[in-house]
Amino acid sequence: MNAMPPTEAQDRPARLTVGVVGAGRVGPALAASLQLAGHRPVAVSGVSDASVRRAAELLPDVPLVTPAEVLARADLVLLTVPDDALADLVSGLAETGAVRPGQLLVHTSGRFGTAVLDPATRAGALPLALHPAMTFTGTSVDVQRLAGCSFGVTSPDELRMAAEALVIEMGGEPEWIAESARPLYHAALAIGANHLVTLVAQSMELLHDAGVQAPDRMLGPLLGAALDNALRSGDAALTGPVARGDAGTVAAHIAELRRHAPQSVAGYVAMARTTADRALDHGLLKPELAEDLLDVLADHGDGPRPGPAPGTSAPDTSGPHTSGPDSEAPGPDISGPDPGTPGPDPDAPDTPDHGPEEGDR
Repeated sequence: MNAMPPTEAQDRPARLTVGVVGAGRVGPALAASLQLAGHRPVAVSGVSDASVRRAAELLPDVPLVTPAEVLARADLVLLTVPDDALADLVSGLAETGAVRPGQLLVHTSGRFGTAVLDPATRAGALPLALHPAMTFTGTSVDVQRLAGCSFGVTSPDELRMAAEALVIEMGGEPEWIAESARPLYHAALAIGANHLVTLVAQSMELLHDAGVQAPDRMLGPLLGAALDNALRSGDAALTGPVARGDAGTVAAHIAELRRHAPQSVAGYVAMARTTADRALDHGLLKPELAEDLLDVLADHGDGPRPGPAPGTSAPDTSGPHTSGPDSEAPGPDISGPDPGTPGPDPDAPDTPDHGPEEGDR
């Protein structure tokens, strides 16, 4: 007996009408993904010309209307506006009577849980916070990238099943985040992804200044291997002059940056200090090799010097110290990651935030 062919989305009855307030990079992609799951986008609002074009590309034939009209037409409303605009938007919609009892109101901010939706909840809305931990381009590729994407989810207990179902229908994986933990959760993603973009862009500029013709091609395998190793092994993946205690190399780096890119010195020193802290704490940077390194970093910035790892003795300062690599230091040199180590897709997400554009996410 032959199996029944899968039912196409357009052949299934639509379960919810979907509206988008804020046609930035995120909202139209999520609505298009829900459409593939059988829901029906019916209205979208946007501010900029780019938002209008984006909505037309990802949600063709869906009318562009005011935010109040979006709420009037939709059972499920995606509020995809910048974090700082969200609270005022929700208050305004509630005060004007635009919110309908029983309406699912979903925001995609990483910073907030459901408390920011309280004015709408008091008006009868059902609040959900669904934050996709992915970067968005504002193009159709985002819909494909949602497959396997983690969502930071916060909701009332009675809506957990609904929140989980929506995330799964978009191809994502729900990760439950407590209301009180949302700011820490969002800060963690910003450190890991938003700041990564800054570091990579800065690295490419410096390589270009050093005469490298294709900085992106040079960095691709190195960054891919470093990211893969870090995700697999955490701090054990640390390599390079700071983890080895090569004070002379770090001092040379800082001197060159002062000459060619003085604006990057503070960031280099801050990251080197943090790396030294973690390398000490995890036993990668030996205390007897750390003294000269910490002196170099202390000479080039303010703030206390990183201390030795708990349970270890302070570095010996009674005699000269070597700054060469420790022959037993774990991991390959950063200048040459194992070419056999698989790296992530070069198009993998590089930021959890969505880059609000002219009033929309």
